[in-house]
Amino acid sequence: MKVVVVGGGLAGISAVEELRTQGHTGDITLIGAEPHPPYERPPLSKGLLLGSAEPDSVFVHDATWYDEQQVELLTGTAVAGIDLDTGHVLIGDRRLPYDRLLLATGATPRHLPLADRSGADVRYLRTLDDALALGDRLTEHVLIVGAGWIGLEVAAAVRAAGGTATVVEATSLPLGNALGPELGGLFADLHREHGVDLRLRTAVDAIDDSRGRTTVRLSDGHELSPDLVLVAIGAVPDDRLAVTAGLVHDHGVLVNGWLRASDPHVFAAGDVATHDHPLLGRIRVEHWDNAIHQGRHAARTMLGDDEPYDRQPYFFTDQYDLGMEHVGHVGPEGYDEVVVRGDLASRVTTTFWIRKGRVLAGMHTNDWDAIEPIRAWVGREATDELRDPAVPLAELVIGEPTPGGGR
Repeated sequence: MKVVVVGGGLAGISAVEELRTQGHTGDITLIGAEPHPPYERPPLSKGLLLGSAEPDSVFVHDATWYDEQQVELLTGTAVAGIDLDTGHVLIGDRRLPYDRLLLATGATPRHLPLADRSGADVRYLRTLDDALALGDRLTEHVLIVGAGWIGLEVAAAVRAAGGTATVVEATSLPLGNALGPELGGLFADLHREHGVDLRLRTAVDAIDDSRGRTTVRLSDGHELSPDLVLVAIGAVPDDRLAVTAGLVHDHGVLVNGWLRASDPHVFAAGDVATHDHPLLGRIRVEHWDNAIHQGRHAARTMLGDDEPYDRQPYFFTDQYDLGMEHVGHVGPEGYDEVVVRGDLASRVTTTFWIRKGRVLAGMHTNDWDAIEPIRAWVGREATDELRDPAVPLAELVIGEPTPGGGR
């Protein structure tokens, strides 16, 4: 069986590793658009940006591994298309046959058109080269558009390096849509205490570079002159190959519970995959843990495993002296209840997001014993005891599992 993997990120390399671990001896080709071999993405906005990690440390394997595992690695290679009828991936004049195809093309930054056409020094953070270029500028004045996870991590890195960080956010709180007012307020206070100029309920109206310096005009009438602008307003799935080929898609490549696409020989994993989770419904997850485990799962499915993918999404962040871990997923329909346990003032908290009585997600800040109880509650019925912060989390009886309502 010949396997072709399109996408050189964590989902792609994890699938390749699992194929070999499970004893697959057939041909494997791994195709990446970037000039680098597969690397870890979390350090890009964390250790690598802060200077605590060396660039070489982010690579998953050295060059010899691919030779030893007899994996054909094609870097800096653009895939022109997929021929589903004949089972070929099109690369320039080459038609690469496959028996099984994994799409692991990830996501791309959502762009801000007025910034892109301004002529100013506008950056996005998605790739290793992006991080290395940005890391050289952290001691300057960086204006960050967007107070999501990436925007806040970059702001923390700028302040740690001694630079000036301005964060412009259109909503009333950082992460407010995702976390709610209590936790959004916690992150707002945290960054302001560390010297971040946080401009909330504010949008960027214009960016001008015509006078030899960058001028950013905000919706509140203020003008700022940063050295560079970083746009961090989310990402969109890179599903262009799938759409052009005619695969079914829904804000990403739509796959079933076994990560199989609408063509039985094609699979998708990682940021590009939309799947029906048995507890959480239809979701698409943009975090490294999901990419790794979906890549492995897709590989096992290719080899005949019949277990559905049911791992709960997980991610983490470290900003200043605050650490956070999050399990679960809150979809576009949102939540109707937030339960905050612990002490917001000391920033030692455990929080649950609930919709129609079912726990969708949970998160702790600086409460390192809470992650496993949180994991146990996701997808369960929220009880009165869970809602009562006087009852210790470790003493709670876990609620009943509830279906995720996947379509």
